[in-house]
Amino acid sequence: MDLEVKGVAASPASQAQAMSGRKKPLQQGWTSKSWGVEDPCLPVVPRLDLGSLVDSDDEEQDIIPNNLPAPTDKYKLKYQQYKTEVKEGHKQYSQRNTEKTKPQITHQQTPSKKIDEKCVQGAEADTDDLTTLDRKALLQQGYADNPPIAQRSTRRSDAEIVAAEKKKQTVTEQVMTDHLSRAVISDPEQNVTTEKQSARILQDSKMAPLRGRKRTLHETKIKTHSTLTENMLSHKVQFDGRVISRNGRDACRELVGFFFTHDQSLTIYEYRQFGKNRTNVLPFIQKNIYCHQRGRRKGKQYQLGDFYVGANLTFLSSDHPGLPGSIKENTLLTLRITNVDQIALHSLNCRTDSVEHDDITNQEANDRLVFKAIQDVLREQLHKRGVRILTRLGKYLRQVDKEGNGLLNKADFKQALEVFDLEVSENDFESLWLILNDNDNGKVDYGEFKRAIIGEMNEYRKSFVRKAFMKLDFNKTGSVSTIDIKKCYCAKKHPQVMSGHFTEEEIKSSFLETLKDACSKSEEVSYGEFEDYYEGLSIGIVDDEDFVHILRTPWGI
Repeated sequence: MDLEVKGVAASPASQAQAMSGRKKPLQQGWTSKSWGVEDPCLPVVPRLDLGSLVDSDDEEQDIIPNNLPAPTDKYKLKYQQYKTEVKEGHKQYSQRNTEKTKPQITHQQTPSKKIDEKCVQGAEADTDDLTTLDRKALLQQGYADNPPIAQRSTRRSDAEIVAAEKKKQTVTEQVMTDHLSRAVISDPEQNVTTEKQSARILQDSKMAPLRGRKRTLHETKIKTHSTLTENMLSHKVQFDGRVISRNGRDACRELVGFFFTHDQSLTIYEYRQFGKNRTNVLPFIQKNIYCHQRGRRKGKQYQLGDFYVGANLTFLSSDHPGLPGSIKENTLLTLRITNVDQIALHSLNCRTDSVEHDDITNQEANDRLVFKAIQDVLREQLHKRGVRILTRLGKYLRQVDKEGNGLLNKADFKQALEVFDLEVSENDFESLWLILNDNDNGKVDYGEFKRAIIGEMNEYRKSFVRKAFMKLDFNKTGSVSTIDIKKCYCAKKHPQVMSGHFTEEEIKSSFLETLKDACSKSEEVSYGEFEDYYEGLSIGIVDDEDFVHILRTPWGI
């Protein structure tokens, strides 16, 4: 009989040996059949010796035959090659693991070190006296080597033209509304009573005087003596302007002005945009007749010939109580004209004869010649190191200005020129000082001094610098953190990155390093510092479109 215990079949022979080997008789009541099913004792299985399965040197020696032929030279060569390849692969694998386990700080320093080495290598072929910081700043000029796609550039310029026209239309409508409707209602002449009205008020003692009660619509005149007509207001020149200020929030204000030829008055409005669709237009300088507050034309009334791109308009802050507090801190408010409606200007010039002061015009021409002579000498010295010198010069002057009002004396400016090796002859410096110190108080604004000796980029270039900063400064605080700058700066389209000579991180780190060198605060960049950086970069770029492309590409404006 075959037995099967736990899936193991037993043969008859093994069953017989198990039965014969049992010496004790079966207990009473148990049969052979019942024992075979219920007896828990299984057949004895020989024990497995695991120690005998372990490899030993003796067994290996026994396994290897002794009559093998000796290896040939060809086999030995292949073996050596294989051994070398295995060792080299293991070495590279170990190096990759070591780089992965390095701390994160080491990775952050790597792009800067790599670009330092590349800049030093480039210095061997360059005979100019340039530092590593100068070469890092010059890397930004590489964007001009990669011209934009014509179709994309045209599409972007068309969108800018549409936005400018929309802005112009919005401001013009607001000006017309204010001076054709609101000006009539709020005219003081509305509160003056006529003789008939006075007699009627005396007869009816119950009616209160007009000045003491609210004027009704029926008592409001449609037209007063000072009421303007749409025909009068149509003879105007529209211009865009900006505030010349060290405060970034004020410097980025969008101003739109109008000069009216019928009474030689002007007004300026501020255009504000909230998001994409919401806009607001508010009066910044009330409509009135104004005069120059400084310069050769001080005390002279503004005329049509005073409005051109690059001209300065000066106002007394005390005459305008509605100005922001940051602007009223200064005695004078200086506005720079950035754009003028040339068609309207030419049309009005043909109709009117503006009075020109020949003596003043000649003096202003001589002043510009003095400035140009000094600027030509210094800009030649700053051709390739303009970023480093201008940013550090601005930082130095801010540190010297202990009072914080932006005014320094003659000795401070002379010392600054010596510190930065800017050579200006004594005669040129004295001529410059006589022009700038027109108030005879012995102090000059250092921003004005820097613009006079070095010059400044044109308003077309400056408009794109403001656009880039306004994109970064979305909270309108006048300063931007370096973290936000690093997030917004994109170096993917830099020619050196596209060619593989530099990585995107290396170009970005070089830009941040040169920009931080200009900052008074380590983790914050003000508008003045941002402008100084691109002011220095602009010196070595001749074409305006190349400079604009340097700003458009990394900032996406």
